[in-house]
Amino acid sequence: MNELDALEQSARAQFAQAHSPAELENAKAQYLGKNGSLTELMKGLARLSVDEKKTRGAAINVAKQAVEAALNQRRAELAEAELQRQLQAEALDVTLPGRHSGGGGLHPVSLTLERIEAIFGSMGFEVADGPEIESDWFNFTALNTPADHPARSMHDTFYVRAGAQPEPYLLRTHTSPMQIRHALQHVQRHKQQAGASAAALFDGAMPEIRVIAPGRTYRVDSDATHSPMFHQCEGLWIGENVSFKDLKFVFTDFCRTFFESDDLVLRFRPSFFPFTEPSAEIDIQFQSGPLAGRWLEVAGSGQVHPNVLRHMGLCPERYLGFAFGMGPDRLTMLRYGVNDLRLFFDGDLRFLSQFQ
Repeated sequence: MNELDALEQSARAQFAQAHSPAELENAKAQYLGKNGSLTELMKGLARLSVDEKKTRGAAINVAKQAVEAALNQRRAELAEAELQRQLQAEALDVTLPGRHSGGGGLHPVSLTLERIEAIFGSMGFEVADGPEIESDWFNFTALNTPADHPARSMHDTFYVRAGAQPEPYLLRTHTSPMQIRHALQHVQRHKQQAGASAAALFDGAMPEIRVIAPGRTYRVDSDATHSPMFHQCEGLWIGENVSFKDLKFVFTDFCRTFFESDDLVLRFRPSFFPFTEPSAEIDIQFQSGPLAGRWLEVAGSGQVHPNVLRHMGLCPERYLGFAFGMGPDRLTMLRYGVNDLRLFFDGDLRFLSQFQ
């Protein structure tokens, strides 16, 4: 065996022992590198005669090509081995069922609002929706709360500029303005049908007004049971023979349906609201469960004040009715047993996913 055959066999053996691309490159340098064995042989051709250079050079080139072929073959083998290793490590069982991303769902407060609308809808109540940026007149004055009324301090809120408008605007503190808006539209329509004066109070015949107004409201509050943004649902029923008795029946039926329990007692506690007279806070008491025996405030209510009826365009001598206002956020807390309102609005999916 001559020198070049031995060099070729040595290179093949060393390439075969390389188990990584880095080891293979180190082995290559010994033969084909700047100071490798074959490179040194090529440099030695300079000392030979012309005829010897041709013969010796051709033999060295044959050996070099053989070494390069062995090198490339080993590179391909290592690349294939690495590919198989990755395929095995990242193997997918195509017979397994696919992984589906979790579906979305309604927020628990939205579920409560839908439930409220469905229950009152079954009693013949319409649903009214309107602006969250409200005028001072609709938010306060039309609800018998003029500028100098002390009750305004209870509704401290967020005021906004509305261009060059002289009248102040604010983020509504309750959804009661929608009662005024809805009633005005209702009354105006029947005034036109009856040919009555638009400015006069309406004392003609018309269908009853039954409406609820759910939506977002705003006040400067923030603690475990209050939020600067919260939800409210106001209700209004106006007719010629609507009394406090009807209020008690309607709200009792609503609470028992909402909480799916007949084992529920309601208490109407005297209170004060500028837009109703007489007025009452509504408390509920569960007879069983973790909240059994405790009175829990859930709503305010009362007979619609005559001044509010006048602002609706109605004659208080003929028409009367009741109104109520409740907090869907609090009803949600009671229904699901949550004791901190802020959990509903922190955006924690671990918490919210429980209600889907």
